[in-house]
Amino acid sequence: MDFRISTHADGARPLRIALFSGNYNYTLDGANKSLNRLVRHLESTVGAQVRVYSPTGPNPAFEPAGQLVSAPSVKIPFRGDYRLALGLPDFLRRDVEAFKPDLIHLSAPDLLGSAALRLGRKLKVPVVASLHTLFDTYLDYYGLGRLQPLVRRRLWKFYGACDYVMAPTEAIGDELRAQNLAARVRTWARGVDPDLFHPGRRCEAWRLGQGFAPDSPVIAFLGRIVMEKGLAAFAETVGRLETAGHAPQVLVIGDGPARAWFQQRLPNAVFAGFLSGEALATALASGDIFLNPSTTETFGNVNLEAMASGLAMVCADAPNTRALLRHGHNAKLCADQPDAYAEALTELILQAETRRHLGAKALERSAAYRWTTILDEVVEVYAEALSAKAMASPPRALERRPNTATGAPQVAGAPAL
Repeated sequence: MDFRISTHADGARPLRIALFSGNYNYTLDGANKSLNRLVRHLESTVGAQVRVYSPTGPNPAFEPAGQLVSAPSVKIPFRGDYRLALGLPDFLRRDVEAFKPDLIHLSAPDLLGSAALRLGRKLKVPVVASLHTLFDTYLDYYGLGRLQPLVRRRLWKFYGACDYVMAPTEAIGDELRAQNLAARVRTWARGVDPDLFHPGRRCEAWRLGQGFAPDSPVIAFLGRIVMEKGLAAFAETVGRLETAGHAPQVLVIGDGPARAWFQQRLPNAVFAGFLSGEALATALASGDIFLNPSTTETFGNVNLEAMASGLAMVCADAPNTRALLRHGHNAKLCADQPDAYAEALTELILQAETRRHLGAKALERSAAYRWTTILDEVVEVYAEALSAKAMASPPRALERRPNTATGAPQVAGAPAL
C-alpha cells in the first residue's frame, strides 16, 4: 500500500500524522495497545511517518511505536497510575509545526487533545478523533455521578468540533449521530491476533500448576484491576456461587490499584498478576468461562481475546457486548446484577456441553475481527478526510499517479486499497 501526499512546498512525500494521546505507553490498557498497533501498521504497511505526543512515565509499560514526544503532565488524584496532560506548551506546538503534519489524530478529549484540535484548525489540516473511553461512565465509581451530564456534553462538544470521529461500535456511532454533530462519524472496531490467542494455547499442566482441579471449570477475569471494570459485581457473583455450594475456581489475570481490595474479597482465587504475550494467551486459554461484568467499556478488547481463546462468555448486557455477541447464540448476556451473572454461570458450570457450544460459537465470531482489516479501515478514514480537505483547498488539489506496487492509478493523499 503506497500512501503519499503531494504538496507544493515539499513535493511528494510520505504522509505525516501527528497523534495525540492521553496514555500512549506509560500504563498498559486496551486503548494504547490499539493505538500502538495502528502506528506500527501506518509505518510498516502505509509508509507513513507518525509523531506521537503523550504524557510519559519513568517506567513505561512497553516500547512505543512511532516517534514519541513527552508532553508535560501530572498524576491524576486518586488514580496515580494515570496522568493528565497539561495542554500544548509553546515548545510542543513548535515541534508539531516543524513536523508539518498532513493530518492530526486525537485519541483523548483532554487538555492536550483540545489544544491540538485548535492547532489543527490553525494549520488547516484534517482533524480525526478516535473515541476510546466514555469517561462519564466512570464517575459513579468515584462518587461523582452527578457530573455525568456535564461531562457527556463536554465529550460531545469536543468530538463535534473534529472533522471525523471514529466510534468503536455502531451503537456509539449512532449516539454520536443523534447529537447532530458537525463531525462525520465512522466506525473503528478492534481486532484480535489469532496466532496468539487461540484454544490451542490451553495447557493442562499450567492449570494444575495453579492448583486448579482438572474436572472443574475455571472462571476467568482479564483486565486492569480498577473498580470501573465491575470488580464489585464480579466478587459478589463469586460469593453467590460459593453460597450455593458450587465452589467456583477463579482466575484473575491483570494488575491495578484495586488489586488488594479484589484479593480480599476473592480469597480463594488465583491472582496471576500482569501477563503479556504467550504467557497471557496460555493463561486465558486455560480458563473455561470468561466473566466480564463491566458496563463502562466502549469496545472491550479483552472480550475478543477471550472469544478467540474459545472461552464461554458471560458478560453484562451492554452496547459494546451486543456489538460482538448474541445472547443464547454465542454468549450469556446478563442484566448487570450478581444474581443474573450467578444464574448464567451456574448453568455453564453444570452443563459442560452448553459451555463448549458457547465457547465454539464465540471463537467462530472472533474470526470477523482481524487486525489488518480493522486497521485498514482507519486508513480509509484518513484518506477520506484528506480527500475532503484537498477538494476544499485548491492549492492541494488531488493528483493521480501509479501505485508502485500494483501499477494502478492512485489519488495522491489517498491509499491504494
